[in-house]
Amino acid sequence: MSAAADKDGVGDGLLAAVEAAVRQVVAAEVVPRWRALADSDIAVKTGPHDLVTTADRRAEERLTEQLTALLPGSVVVGEEAVSADPAVLDRLGGDDPVWVVDPVDGTAAFVRGEDGFATLVALVHRGEPLASWTYAPIRGLFATARRGRGALLDGVPLRTGGDGPLRLWTSNPVFRTPAEREALDRLEAAGAVCTPCTCAGLAYLDVARGLTDGVAFFWEAPWDHAAGLLLTAEAGASSLTVQGAPFRIAGGNALPFTVARDEATARRVIDLLGGAR
Repeated sequence: MSAAADKDGVGDGLLAAVEAAVRQVVAAEVVPRWRALADSDIAVKTGPHDLVTTADRRAEERLTEQLTALLPGSVVVGEEAVSADPAVLDRLGGDDPVWVVDPVDGTAAFVRGEDGFATLVALVHRGEPLASWTYAPIRGLFATARRGRGALLDGVPLRTGGDGPLRLWTSNPVFRTPAEREALDRLEAAGAVCTPCTCAGLAYLDVARGLTDGVAFFWEAPWDHAAGLLLTAEAGASSLTVQGAPFRIAGGNALPFTVARDEATARRVIDLLGGAR
């Protein structure tokens, strides 16, 4: 790591500089295009529910430039870069510090003109998340986390919590396989209240805020999970895969997995999900 990072991973100066960069890029490239997209600004990637916009591409390009300048020697794994070249994912297994970037998490919601989208950034080194930034500009929410230093929402410490029925954000129905539907049926049969998620970053933020009890997800794209995994962990949450191991940002996880308000809740969710392999 460079001089910009201290012995704990990330210095206060770098934490603040990244927040400023994220705010600036989102203000320039994302917010002006919200509810103002032309047809030519929207493209389909792998299918009708997998969209990319000019805002996604321009924000990732700008963030790539600014983040690597803030931390010389670092590299970027961004959703759109991986879409163009899957080999970019291999950077997560290297020795260089890696910025994991989702320029617009919740692109479909963004295209529909809804406010449920966010920009996600995480700094990862040798598979370990060091810091994260979650920004929902229309909702006016900015959350940060620093390994071993806690999680904050607009400067206020975050802690997980909750009681009553188990409340979970779950995978979007349009992407579910029959086995995944069966696993979620088991959760609901056990009394869980499951709500489909269209923005993973905001789902993780709800867990960190104690507004919901956890997530039950079936995919491992690192740009969707890296920022939220650290944010929730620093707020007190636990992650577990279906094999009982913590979720690994670099991949190779047994799916599905959960991130839940505490270890006991995570084990309960995994026990119910265990039939989906």
